[in-house]
Amino acid sequence: MFSAALVAEDRGVPAIPMSSGQIVDDLAARIRSGEYVPGTQLPTYASLADLYDVSPATIAIVIRILRERGLVVGVPGRGTFVAES
Repeated sequence: MFSAALVAEDRGVPAIPMSSGQIVDDLAARIRSGEYVPGTQLPTYASLADLYDVSPATIAIVIRILRERGLVVGVPGRGTFVAES
């Protein structure tokens, strides 16, 4: 999860930002592993954008896909939360 970019940076090679599909896979894996348990609020779009070195628009796409897969739910005015199983 997310280690390839960090390894590349450690070698002095500029890391290529992950694609939206890779971010979806990474966040889904983090949810399945229990890093983000049901009911947990995900970091903000801005925080996730900083973490993955992508734009907030890319994170919006990622969150939409995770919502469609039933992994997260959005609560207007509160944020995005890991869905209860």
